[in-house]
Amino acid sequence: MHSKQSISIKQIFQYFKIAVSGKDQEYTSGSIRKAVFMLSVPMILEMLMESIFAIVDIMYVSQVSVNAVATIGLTESVITLVYAVAIGLSMAATAVVARRVGEKDIDGASKAAVQVIFLGILTAAVVSAIGIIYPKEILQLMGGESDLIEEGYGYTQVLMGGNVTIMLLFLINAIFRGAGNASIAMWTLILSNGLNIILDPIFIFGFGPVPAYGVEGAAIATTIGRGSAVMFQLGILFYGYGKIKIKIKDLVLRFGIMLNLIRISLGGIGQFLIGTSSWVFLMRIMSEFGSEVLAGYTIAIRVMMFTIMPAWGMSNAAATLVGQNLGAQKPDRAERSVWKTGKYSAIFMGFVSIIYLVFAPQIIVLFNDTPDVVKYGSLCLRIIAAGYIFYGYGMVVINSFNGAGDTKTPTYINFVCFWLLQLPFAYIMAITLDFGPSGVFWAITLAEVLIAIIAIIWFKRGHWKLIQV
Repeated sequence: MHSKQSISIKQIFQYFKIAVSGKDQEYTSGSIRKAVFMLSVPMILEMLMESIFAIVDIMYVSQVSVNAVATIGLTESVITLVYAVAIGLSMAATAVVARRVGEKDIDGASKAAVQVIFLGILTAAVVSAIGIIYPKEILQLMGGESDLIEEGYGYTQVLMGGNVTIMLLFLINAIFRGAGNASIAMWTLILSNGLNIILDPIFIFGFGPVPAYGVEGAAIATTIGRGSAVMFQLGILFYGYGKIKIKIKDLVLRFGIMLNLIRISLGGIGQFLIGTSSWVFLMRIMSEFGSEVLAGYTIAIRVMMFTIMPAWGMSNAAATLVGQNLGAQKPDRAERSVWKTGKYSAIFMGFVSIIYLVFAPQIIVLFNDTPDVVKYGSLCLRIIAAGYIFYGYGMVVINSFNGAGDTKTPTYINFVCFWLLQLPFAYIMAITLDFGPSGVFWAITLAEVLIAIIAIIWFKRGHWKLIQV
């Protein structure tokens, strides 16, 4: 029995090759452990590509000017609204496509995919119009100084004008993930970010016949990189290289499917907006303690984001497994997949938390060696790492609700834990009771622990197994 359970290094390497190559897999039967591995590996790599892309972008732009970096910050905060819609729709896309694939209704999955793409294009068109006509006003509204606006409005104009590339890249990858073609999503991001890394310096600093566009060049490079990747995605969808193949006859508006997708996506949009708005408020509380504390906090959060990616990849894998197994009328297998994935995620996060608890100051020093930045950055890492095991488990369970198409439950949980508990607790501890920055750090940890506990209790009740999508 034991020999069957233990997987050799050679076998792991073989599985890894299959996972990355994108051979079609069956996720509604066979070993759950293998299914989790096959889906998680490409999703984790996809998430890491996104992080690398964000770091490279800032590295190039910071060579232009401080205003250039600030412009990106201000534009990104407006673009988060686009991300909110994209994330909500992508949750709906993964849930519906996974369910249809589990039901062996590939035609239904293809029809849903087309409606998702139409919704993405319609939303992006509105944002494009606003971004192209009012870039200076947007930066002004976000509090940009006049010299920043003059230098940076081109960036805002290009990025928001071409936001359809952000939207579709997100949504079509969610379709691939729901279908179980996680490796196609991964290769798409490698293409988009690879192109961006090559084009960034060419358009920012100029090269040959290409003039130096400054910060605007970063937006041009990103839009070309993402646009090329979207073309690659559409090619795969129309040629049917993955599970889903779109035919010309599918290209019609189906309002029933569209309304169903909008209904499911509202919960996803709510989750994202509750989460991001609470981060904004925490930033506001942190800014009371001066820029060195704020810098330490920002660095610590960036470092954490990088290590959260594998857990995030595993939680996406759990969402696909839940959707497909519910479609295949196997709710018990769906539930077992979640407990197993949650366990792997918690083990990984536990390992990371030990590293943070022991080496926090050494990690922060790599980014900045100002004593106060190191002091508060490492304090932040250590306190938040204390709840990491809960965070790893909670993330998987929350995303499993989304995979079942139950996007409302996580929204309620987030609302209670972030808005009703985390924010008041952070303010009272940090400001009123004078605990300073550590009050905010403890508030973050407490909220994540509570989210995990409430999510697990609610998940065990099993209402998510009855959701129709």
